[in-house]
Amino acid sequence: MEILEKVAEAVCKMEVDETATLIKEALAAGVDPQEILSNGLIKGMGKAGQLFEEQEYFVSELLLCSDAMYSGLEILQPFIKNSGSLSKGKIVIGVVEGDTHDIGKNIVKIMLETASFEVIDLGRDVPMNKFIDKAVEVGANMIALSTLMTTTMDGMEKLVKLLKERGLRDKFKVIVGGGPVSQSFADKIGADGYSINAFAAVRVAESLV
Repeated sequence: MEILEKVAEAVCKMEVDETATLIKEALAAGVDPQEILSNGLIKGMGKAGQLFEEQEYFVSELLLCSDAMYSGLEILQPFIKNSGSLSKGKIVIGVVEGDTHDIGKNIVKIMLETASFEVIDLGRDVPMNKFIDKAVEVGANMIALSTLMTTTMDGMEKLVKLLKERGLRDKFKVIVGGGPVSQSFADKIGADGYSINAFAAVRVAESLV
């Protein structure tokens, strides 16, 4: 559908006002809100993610794309709720204790939300027990941990151990990611999933639901 292609293009081109205008036009034309979300906003962020993976876009461009996407999502949100859109799962996310770098985590949050996950964001410099307490409180399916510092990676292993100590390891899937994190590290600490970037995070989360 042409209007949805225009929405996706506006998001990918970081056009905040144009995205919002097109969303309103699509709704006025009777396009299904879930279609606008999936084939407009999410598709546009997917294109931006591909450009990021190809190193044509960088973090600054991704954040501008996310601004455009959020301008449309803000308009869409009430209609999506009314259309009976179901959450794929509930994820507690945050940057591990000792690290305050949260740009990557913020992009992961955006991508998960647009993929219909309910995300509870604890922010940055989060103690490991706080992740667990919040996951228990809200009945989460997963805990997602991020860090950009090698010195705080051990916190991810600590969380897995704490889950075991508290008899909760089988309750939550644990996803890890961030600059210094690797698949081998995730395997070593017993995490359930590893994401190399924000866009892969959605695929990993969906595979674990």
